[in-house]
Amino acid sequence: MPIRLSGLNSGLDTESIIQALVSSYSVKKDKYVKAQTKLSWKQDAWKSLNTKIYSLYDKVGKLKYSDAWNMKTTTVSDSTKVKVTAGGKAVNGNYSLQVERLAKTGYLTGAELDAKTTEKSTLKDLGYNGTGAISVTTAEGETKEITVDGDTTIKDFVSQLNGAGLKANYDAKNQRIHVAASDTGAKNDFTLSGDQDALKAFGLSDDVANRVHGQDSIIHFNGAKYTSSGNSYEINGLTIEALAETGAQEVSITTKVDTEGLYNKVKDFLKDYNELINEMTKLYGADSSRGYEPLTSDEKDAMTDTQIEEWEKKIKDSLFRRDSTLSGIMTTMRMSMSKSYTVDGKSYSLSSFGIATLGILNAPKNEESAYHIDGDSDDSDTSNKADKLMSMLTTEPDTVIDFMKQLATDLYDGLHTKMRSTTLSSAYVVYNDKQMAREYSDYTTTIAKWEQKIADMEDSYYKKFAAMESALAKLQSSSSSLGTLLGG
Repeated sequence: MPIRLSGLNSGLDTESIIQALVSSYSVKKDKYVKAQTKLSWKQDAWKSLNTKIYSLYDKVGKLKYSDAWNMKTTTVSDSTKVKVTAGGKAVNGNYSLQVERLAKTGYLTGAELDAKTTEKSTLKDLGYNGTGAISVTTAEGETKEITVDGDTTIKDFVSQLNGAGLKANYDAKNQRIHVAASDTGAKNDFTLSGDQDALKAFGLSDDVANRVHGQDSIIHFNGAKYTSSGNSYEINGLTIEALAETGAQEVSITTKVDTEGLYNKVKDFLKDYNELINEMTKLYGADSSRGYEPLTSDEKDAMTDTQIEEWEKKIKDSLFRRDSTLSGIMTTMRMSMSKSYTVDGKSYSLSSFGIATLGILNAPKNEESAYHIDGDSDDSDTSNKADKLMSMLTTEPDTVIDFMKQLATDLYDGLHTKMRSTTLSSAYVVYNDKQMAREYSDYTTTIAKWEQKIADMEDSYYKKFAAMESALAKLQSSSSSLGTLLGG
């Protein structure tokens, strides 16, 4: 920006005069700047709210399916012998279980070597100075050969055993080599054969090492025999983990619907819904901010930080006041929640399960659309009422589940429709983000035009004042010359 020196001859405050002359144009530019600022605030507010709406949309999308409601609880008469977890498809009832034997891992504990032995000790140090081959054979018949000689160290040998699919380690503290199968069960067992002298030097020959053979587990579930290479079983929706042998003693297992888990799932859904609908209700019914507009830099300079914050908060709190888009989303959500759905030919609504709003007259401000569960101990408004939901979950869990799946589907579909991509909005966005982006860009263009117009006008006025100052300077120079001439 050029440095402008003016008013030197006239004595006028040229800067102030010119700013006054272009002030009407500055006011128009500021109007667009304020509108753009307010739009940017609303864009940010919508982004935040849209994230919360999408979160609910995502959660109810899962509640449409049976898997979300397949909740079972299992009790075991002796949890030290067996651990049982019921999947959603497990059949309710009582079962008996015996653990005849546990699965074992094939294991070879080597004989104790000389106290001076380290992992760097060679076969020569251990008394073997030949060349030989040791075969690693699994129970399924796969064989891998390891070649050794007098220079083979314990570390080398252990590494080759691991490379052959076993789990080997040298216990330096106790001077023993330990070798284990890769997993439990008879099929994973192994044998070491070949050069017995080399194996004996390592302490791993059959005559000096301690051997535990791999074996499968055996259980009897409701009288039927099952075997496994491990200690875990999947039987009719139950995951069974054998922990200890029971002998002839039977362990009883009871599986039933997890009514408490289902209750909490309904409660959690209502909590998410209530938090969102309450916030939206507050935003929609916010107080008017008529007369408040975003502040210009000059206006902010005349205010304290606290005053600026309060001023802007007044505007931001009212951004969604009577917003038609927000109203449409709220209507969609409320309709899904208030509908009746048919289960086995009978019509049910949330009130059928003791779930309802408090009503406009009884609900706190902005919470008239929130749902409460009768008998909920955490809800002071309804805790004194009979717990109809828990009663229904105990006696007719499938009715409650089917109803909730239909409600979730309807709410999900309603929100999905609101989130469809259009020429005005992106996918999974409930507001016209594309339109807002275009409006923001248009404001940028308009503001730039007004700024250029103001700059052009200022230049024009400065040139005129500069010409006036130049003329005054010449006049003063002429007067001075004339005075000098006459005085002379």
